[in-house]
Amino acid sequence: MAAIINQWAVITIVLSGIALSIGVVLIRRGNREAHMRAMIVASALATLFLVLYLTRLGLGYEKKYVGPDGWRGAYFALLISHILLAAANLPLALGALWNAWKGLKSAGNLGNIAAPPARTYFDRHRAWVRWTVPVWLYVAVTGWIIYLVLGRYGEVVKG
Repeated sequence: MAAIINQWAVITIVLSGIALSIGVVLIRRGNREAHMRAMIVASALATLFLVLYLTRLGLGYEKKYVGPDGWRGAYFALLISHILLAAANLPLALGALWNAWKGLKSAGNLGNIAAPPARTYFDRHRAWVRWTVPVWLYVAVTGWIIYLVLGRYGEVVKG
């Protein structure tokens, strides 16, 4: 069961990265409503990933790297950067979402985001996402790479 949960976790984080990328394209094109929907989907998928990932860990399913020694250093450098940035990504994403929500609440609707009380929150949202988007994408892509590497060079740890 844990192996299936692991596969679904990977699927959800890949889809989250795709939804995030679509959301970035949509906001650059000025489509605020579609951007908001894409980001809600990306956030929901990332949340589902976290639940699945923690469930998998709770079930005791973990893989360790048993691949070529020449790759060990690169694998662990990737893994460590992935873990550190994944931990940083949660507060970054929450900050971005909080400011977007407060801005929308202050504006009343997406057509009124230039109103002074809303503008402050949307400016903060924009500042947060300058860091959040690249970190989120890095974490999503490196997580997929780690999954593929462990699929080939991983051994399930029983415990």
